[in-house]
Amino acid sequence: MIDSAGIAFQIVQSIFVAATAPLLLGWVNQCRAWLQNRSGPGVLQPYYVLRRLFHKEAVLAENASPLFWATPYILFGCMWLAGGIVPVLATDLPFAPAADIIALVGLFALARVFVSLAALDIGTAFGGLGARREMLVGFLAEPAMLMTLFTAAFISGSTQLTTIVESLAHREYAIHPSLAFAAVAFLMVLLAENARIPVDNPATHLELTMIHEAMILEYSARHLALIEWASAIKLYAYMTIGIALFVPWGIAEGSDWGALPFALLALLVKLAIAGAGLALIETVSAKFRVFRAPEFLSTAFLLAVLGMLIHFLVSP
Repeated sequence: MIDSAGIAFQIVQSIFVAATAPLLLGWVNQCRAWLQNRSGPGVLQPYYVLRRLFHKEAVLAENASPLFWATPYILFGCMWLAGGIVPVLATDLPFAPAADIIALVGLFALARVFVSLAALDIGTAFGGLGARREMLVGFLAEPAMLMTLFTAAFISGSTQLTTIVESLAHREYAIHPSLAFAAVAFLMVLLAENARIPVDNPATHLELTMIHEAMILEYSARHLALIEWASAIKLYAYMTIGIALFVPWGIAEGSDWGALPFALLALLVKLAIAGAGLALIETVSAKFRVFRAPEFLSTAFLLAVLGMLIHFLVSP
């Protein structure tokens, strides 16, 4: 039953996700700078960038259709909804019934389709190049993502992310080799879906390497700010999905406000470690050629399928 406390908890969680997503991105960039012996721009730099972009006047191409200017709002809405329904701080919130793993993958795919269509809308060469590469990455990453999520779903007996978290967090400690394979596959999908090294480089503007940046070159001001903010929320959502699947301990149950401080502390510690780990991976890795992305994602799919097969082989 949905009560006022649950609705309030859901609103707090949704606002918390949108507000802290740029902070996570700033933390990853700062850690990468430290690992490269640079001082770095500071963890608050993404907030400064968003503020600067929101204060600029938006410029649109003359031949841009309504799809082009509507896409940033749709993209931000999809990512915020995805971040809101993932059990970040608590389970069994009002949006929990919508947190089906298949629906989550569909939500990410919907956002990808709109961004790709907007990149093709104004007919530039870079937009078409980026859209084709983005669809290639999505075509290969989504099956691997689904296989990864299904492995955890088979263990818990449900495709509801909330049920998976409650099942894995409260059962007796046990080693699941299938989850180890799924975790490695999920990490590879996370890197590809969030335009991180080695599949993409969010800081590059080179024709031969960029994927995500090629699709948003024609955006400016508030439209670009919404896209950048949505990208930060997407990275946040993927990391919290990984936390929910593989280290779910510490998440509050229902609308228990008394458990909120511990859940918040546990989440911040996990995100700090995950962000530092992501920065380490990007520091020791080199950007792949675009043509090697299929090999990378095929390996992720293979590992995810192996994890699922191992579950069926070792489960009683």
